[in-house]
Amino acid sequence: MAYDLEEQEKLDSVKAWWQKNGGWITSVLLVVMLALAGWNGWNWWQRKQATDAALLYEQVQKAVEARDAERIRRSAADMQEKYGKTAYGEMTALLAARALYDAGDLATAKSHLKWAAEHAKREEYRVLARVRLAGVLLDEKAYDEGLALLQDKPPAAFAGVVADRRGDLYAAQGKAAEARTAYREALEAAGKDQGTARQLIQFKLDALGDA
Repeated sequence: MAYDLEEQEKLDSVKAWWQKNGGWITSVLLVVMLALAGWNGWNWWQRKQATDAALLYEQVQKAVEARDAERIRRSAADMQEKYGKTAYGEMTALLAARALYDAGDLATAKSHLKWAAEHAKREEYRVLARVRLAGVLLDEKAYDEGLALLQDKPPAAFAGVVADRRGDLYAAQGKAAEARTAYREALEAAGKDQGTARQLIQFKLDALGDA
């Protein structure tokens, strides 16, 4: 009997404690469960976005290989609209821009390069987009606009290509001194590399003649 009374007292104590604290404990558990469900849902959505973007990127690649400008424009526009925040968004922008530039569609190529220059998550893609966009502007003789894109100091890995492009823009403007400085910066960034890129920069520098 004493055992039963002791058990009953424990039960009553637990009940009293639960009546006092059960509400907020239930609330905390509910919040935790909802948070876990949200986190799992977010991860699932992210994985689905990446998978769908990868499939669309394959379509862009096939369109580029087939030189189908209309398919490239359509697929690249879909990528930008639906999956622009994924890594495939910036990859597609650069790939489509190059293919459409070669196809003579400069307007759409420029729009993709501008998008990548502004929205790409990775800095190297933003810099590369600006360099290529400056090249298009060089073709259009929009020299000052092209130089404005290349004002910021780039990552060390891109210092050479940025300086080289600046040299091209200055040379096209007839600013030989500025072009020489830019080409020398490009050569310095290239270091001891004896590849074709260095040879081309040296050729352009030599073509400017002596200061």
